[in-house]
Amino acid sequence: MKKVILLVISLCVLANAGVFGAPKTSEYPYKAGVPAECEDVMLQAFYWDSYKNQSSTDSKFGRTRWIDLLKDTAAINANFDVVWFPPSAGPTGCGVGYSAKQYSNQESDWGTKTALTNLINALHKGNTKVLADVVLNHRGNLTNWCNFFTDYFGSYGTFTLTQQHICRNDECFTDAKSSCYGASTSERGANDTGDNFDGARDLDHTNEYVQNWSKAYTQWLLGTMKYDGFRYDMTLGFHGQYLKMYNEAAQPYMSVSELWSSIDRQKQHLQECEYNTMVFDFQAKYSMRGIVDGSYGKLNANKTFVGLRKEGLSRYSVTFIDNHDTFDRGSAYGDNQYTKTTDLTTATNKDVVLQASAYMLMLPGVPCVFYPHWASYKNEINELIAVRKRVGIHSESAVLEEASGQYQYSATVQGHRGKAIVRVGKYRSTSVPEGYVLAVEGGERGQYTVYVKMENEGIEDVQGDKVQSTRGVKFIENGKLYIRVDGQVFDMLGNKIE
Repeated sequence: MKKVILLVISLCVLANAGVFGAPKTSEYPYKAGVPAECEDVMLQAFYWDSYKNQSSTDSKFGRTRWIDLLKDTAAINANFDVVWFPPSAGPTGCGVGYSAKQYSNQESDWGTKTALTNLINALHKGNTKVLADVVLNHRGNLTNWCNFFTDYFGSYGTFTLTQQHICRNDECFTDAKSSCYGASTSERGANDTGDNFDGARDLDHTNEYVQNWSKAYTQWLLGTMKYDGFRYDMTLGFHGQYLKMYNEAAQPYMSVSELWSSIDRQKQHLQECEYNTMVFDFQAKYSMRGIVDGSYGKLNANKTFVGLRKEGLSRYSVTFIDNHDTFDRGSAYGDNQYTKTTDLTTATNKDVVLQASAYMLMLPGVPCVFYPHWASYKNEINELIAVRKRVGIHSESAVLEEASGQYQYSATVQGHRGKAIVRVGKYRSTSVPEGYVLAVEGGERGQYTVYVKMENEGIEDVQGDKVQSTRGVKFIENGKLYIRVDGQVFDMLGNKIE
């Protein structure tokens, strides 16, 4: 049972950006798709096959079609700044959407184009941005292995890809079952610039027509469909210079690359993109196995940072515990770390998910919460999000102190508005450091604590409907953290609640 601590804490105005963050360097300049000192918290608002009816075992944590998420927009807007949607390209029948056939067709298994537009509008009204899942490496076909639907992107152009836009070394040219088996090299595209994906046709991004199609699609997603940014699927499949090209054309608020590989390969990708994208930090995820197996030293391996933070690249790191691929879905893809055959409700699984959530949400990078975890533990995760935002921890926050051992981990992190100390593990210290107050405690099996120390206190208590420095009581209602002062209620960012 998680214990909620009542405490006296203070709200303060936002400190000037950059005062408390990690040092800026000219080596890694800001580019389109990478917000500086970003305080955003992301939600992956789906998991594998969660478009299916809830009676399906694949959607046991709730269905996440557009109409289902629309019902939950108030809670999403209250806690998340960015929401990552599944691929919305269609047509219906393409399943999750990673081998969509017609990109201008937004009628998919996730719902209708109208329902998608309504959902995006509802999230925008709550100041939440939306990322489209963009699959440019490969696509599905029309009637055979080598032909494609026409895409109608309005003022951005009309495009029909052909087999000459398929990578030369794609299996469609070597598989005898293919309609274009044995085609001459003049009827093929150039060689793939990355890894092959054998589930659909790999596109030749050296081809100018494919480049223009990609630019038109990404621009159309922002300009017409009103998405705010992109999660790029399987960027191991094509050279990063092309992703840079598409981001420069579209100018997304945020770009995140799925590059499931080593730190060295991720660094290479960032260099290829000239640092105008972020990447999912798989190495930081793998370090969290220490929470699962009780070896907390993995969270600070050899007393050095882990993941992209180790390379001084936390600005480009999107941290996560699980996603639709790593989550156990009864196949070779799931890594079975936190899911244990998708049953999160056991005490052991709840224990490790919440410890990992505290670790992720109190450290630099942009944390991405996985929908099944949020659906299972809304109150606990929302509280951690509120504390992160309260302190102003951001993508480039400095980690002032970090220590780990076999049975515990702790870190002190500097935010825009204060400092936080996070401790996880059964044998973590329970002493309250001088000047800090206990903000969150996961009791019994939860095994995590967060202490905060706010800065810039002593200013006026109330200005209009904004609280800037209060000495009130913290409480949780509907999974969100609030402060009560003299009968009035304010959220953790200081906004008065009517």
